[in-house]
Amino acid sequence: MLIETLQSLFTRDLKKLRAEIELYKKEENIWKTEESITNSAGNLCLHLVGNLNTYIGKEIGKTAYIRARDLEFSLKNIPRAELLNKIDNTISVVSAALDNMNESDLAVEYPILVFEEKTSAGYLLMHLATHLTYHLGQVNYHRRLIDK
Repeated sequence: MLIETLQSLFTRDLKKLRAEIELYKKEENIWKTEESITNSAGNLCLHLVGNLNTYIGKEIGKTAYIRARDLEFSLKNIPRAELLNKIDNTISVVSAALDNMNESDLAVEYPILVFEEKTSAGYLLMHLATHLTYHLGQVNYHRRLIDK
């Protein structure tokens, strides 16, 4: 039950991220920053894609994804269509990885150290869901402030 709920929430919020990126009237505004807004929506999008493809795709789904975290924040002006494609691919990767889990897998220790101490896979998945939602809110606010 929890796996299906998590899968539903990841899919819902990644689709919302996709919608936010699509809603920018001017594509170049996806990459703008101003004053105390240090991360653009484009960089937050790359960060979320990298984060989920690493911690769910690679570690749970056993994909060959290689993360370049620094690039998530330094790359600029990736075309909107490419960002949308990355989101769509991430939806597929997350869904496939969670499809292969069962409820007892949630209690198993997550295979890599992410925080100061080891956690269960279930704990990490909950963290990833809230991390996605946190940055999704930032993207929404960025769009409403920057893309007037």
